[in-house]
Amino acid sequence: MSNDLFLGIDLGAGSLKATLIDAAGAVIADAAAPVTTSAPQSGWSEQDPNNWWVAVCTALPRLLEKAGVPASRIAALSVSAGAHTQVLEDENGVVIRPAILWNDQRASTQTQALRDAADARILEISGNRANPTWTLPQMLWLKENEPDNFARVKRLYLAKDWIRSRFTGDWMTDPIDAAGTLMSVADGSSWSAEICDMIGWNLETLPPISPSTARAGTVSAQAARETGLAEGTPVIVGASDTAVETYGAGLTEPGLGVIKLATAATVSVLSPDLHASNTVINYPHVMPDQFYVIAATNSCASAHKWLRDTFFMSPETDGSAAFDRMETLASSVPVGSEGLFFHPYLNGERSPHWDPLLRAEFAGIGFQHGAGHFVRALYEGVAFSLRDCREALAAQELEFSTARLIGGGTQSPLWCQIVADVLGVDVELPGNGDASFGAALLAGVGVGAFADEAAAAKAAIRVAKRIAPNPDNAAFYTEAHSIYVDIQKALSPIHHRIARLQGNRGVSPMKED
Repeated sequence: MSNDLFLGIDLGAGSLKATLIDAAGAVIADAAAPVTTSAPQSGWSEQDPNNWWVAVCTALPRLLEKAGVPASRIAALSVSAGAHTQVLEDENGVVIRPAILWNDQRASTQTQALRDAADARILEISGNRANPTWTLPQMLWLKENEPDNFARVKRLYLAKDWIRSRFTGDWMTDPIDAAGTLMSVADGSSWSAEICDMIGWNLETLPPISPSTARAGTVSAQAARETGLAEGTPVIVGASDTAVETYGAGLTEPGLGVIKLATAATVSVLSPDLHASNTVINYPHVMPDQFYVIAATNSCASAHKWLRDTFFMSPETDGSAAFDRMETLASSVPVGSEGLFFHPYLNGERSPHWDPLLRAEFAGIGFQHGAGHFVRALYEGVAFSLRDCREALAAQELEFSTARLIGGGTQSPLWCQIVADVLGVDVELPGNGDASFGAALLAGVGVGAFADEAAAAKAAIRVAKRIAPNPDNAAFYTEAHSIYVDIQKALSPIHHRIARLQGNRGVSPMKED
């Protein structure tokens, strides 16, 4: 029996997932293991990298057992994880501190300092503007707040690279994750000494850069014993989660959008050109000679889970049953939630506001509103935030009329329809579109199972369902969105005053441009 299967591993905010596929894109099996995120202070978000490897060693044996196939059939594996999330090791290979995640907001003061000193130059070199989500301001925070740890750094890994290194012993990254540090040139092909000098960062601590489809090494004997994989299995460099999940959803050429309803929500499009601006994010893509341009909202499925855990759960309640009840209640509520609005800024906001001090609220509450109204208002509020993202892309002349919808939020039929209606676009749900699937497909490209990235996508990606926007609902939501925007503008200064009242000194508001 030949080695004809491909393994993808993705590290998420709440779990690590592994997916095994064949060359036709069929999922043979998948398995997951939990990971824990901690928030030692308001606005902080951290994980212990050592727990990631525990999750790997838990998920992979489960996967192989479910698949019922020998590990020798796996032709290659690839890993993905969130961008910006760094692992710092000392000269003895010991992890120095917990990894600061992409949604951490602690570095807003350092972000403002970088903007004041070199805003235009950083944008010119890197293609992106300094924001708290990037590694560069996070490492400036480290220098100012944990100088001993800053001085100890011998090697910086990105999250997926650290996990991969536990399989192979390698130290490298790909252009996409390199760009995600804000410490490289825009296409991720090389590190920028000029940017690194801005925070006194030692270039020698940054890994070599190789293509996402390059071979990083093979599974070591020790990793084989710990995970159940076959020693010598090829390991491909991989890429960030959004890169592989948009690729796995079929984002292989300009003109299509990919919308992700996950912990955060993103809107992504492809472009052959860099769109450096203050409102959107640019990365090189796994598709050669293409950038993918993103606008993003911080809280999506995380807001949905927050609402469930806060108001719909009890010690006797099953989480899945609570979500089902929420869906049923929301489905009985009319379009517009009878004037109830929600802004999903539970952890600040990214595009287009880039303000870590914005906070969520329900506005317009009346006696007519019941539990279902709050659920539907949350669905609509996230969709309105995604419309903000789409308009930020449209300002860069990046338009689309069809979007592939991916992420855990797609399990809600109502939410999918609301997204189609609010954005006024046709929505397609791919048969498989998560990051672990895209990583597995990339592994196949890396070992030559497909002619190239486009051929792999054509062979393996399918559309399972299509949803058209309701014209009447779309017209209503256009008017409602203008009210949503006005509420945000009116309450933004109030959120800043609340933050000052709370004495939250670890997170400072950005200056308005």
